Amino acid sequence: MRWRGKVLDNLDMIELMRLAEVKILLACLVSLLVTGVAGKILLPALRRAKAEQRIRENGPIWHNAKQGTPTMGGFMFIIGIAITCLTVGMDDIIKGELGHIYILVFSLAFCAIGLMDDLTKLRKKRNLGLTAGKKFILQLIAAAAFVILMDVAGFLTPNLFVPFVNATIRIPMPIYYVFAAFVIVGTVNSVNITDGVDGLATGVTIPVAICFTMLALIWGYTTSGIFAAALAGGLVTFLMFNFHPARVIMGDTGSLFLGGAICATAFAMDVPLVLIPLGIVFIVEALSDIIQVTYFKLTHGKRIFKMAPLHHHFEMCKWSERKIFVIFTAVSAVFAALTYFTVKR
Repeated sequence: MRWRGKVLDNLDMIELMRLAEVKILLACLVSLLVTGVAGKILLPALRRAKAEQRIRENGPIWHNAKQGTPTMGGFMFIIGIAITCLTVGMDDIIKGELGHIYILVFSLAFCAIGLMDDLTKLRKKRNLGLTAGKKFILQLIAAAAFVILMDVAGFLTPNLFVPFVNATIRIPMPIYYVFAAFVIVGTVNSVNITDGVDGLATGVTIPVAICFTMLALIWGYTTSGIFAAALAGGLVTFLMFNFHPARVIMGDTGSLFLGGAICATAFAMDVPLVLIPLGIVFIVEALSDIIQVTYFKLTHGKRIFKMAPLHHHFEMCKWSERKIFVIFTAVSAVFAALTYFTVKR
């Protein structure tokens, strides 16, 4: 039998899988608990610091009720995930198996960009933070650095695994770099766009994290599995704070971290195209925004959706935030299950 490219007998395989299962389960539980503790400490601190969400002036008018909700709450699950990677994954670090650390560092790089954006909003007391150009350049630099690091560390190959048909396409490495940068920046911003309704980005990401955890387990990517399990556990706890009506908002600090985490995990497992079915909700949200803006400009003011991105359209159709959360999360869960049962090999 094979375990991440190594030929093993049945007994060795069973032993490795049992060890991986224990680590991954422990990672989920530790992150879940640490995130809860972090939340109890961080939420009052954010309130005292007056780190309050600023509402978009052109957003749904009923969102004005969210004005003053503490933001940058993403630090709750970020702390939980980081501590989990450094504790549950310590023996892997000692052995030089650093997959979960690479993913964590990359996610933190995008967290830093999100933090700059959030702090700019707070300082200027408005909903607009860094300019789109500045964010794009910073994200592109982070993406390029990550891809080069993962290539040097031996995690990447020029063989693109295609979901559902379970085939691979070989492309030149320079083209792969451009492709990777495009996928990373696009995915990160898609997750950021999805974070517009209480609990939405959190709920949609949980099935994605669970799918990555299960795939990492059966494919032998134990360190990636540790991170993915920590991500799932941390988000489950954070959802208790973030579900409508949200007591705290993750902010760009959290949403950019999530986007980076999803991308980094896919690339660390060398299956970036899996992001297409797994991230279907993120993709549709981003496309709805692109379509709306493009159509508006081409028609000099006409709109396809009542408001973009898509979750706001449904809000304008009188869907409650809870209904949007349930439907979008269910769609994410269905595609995560479909992805898992189709691509596992």
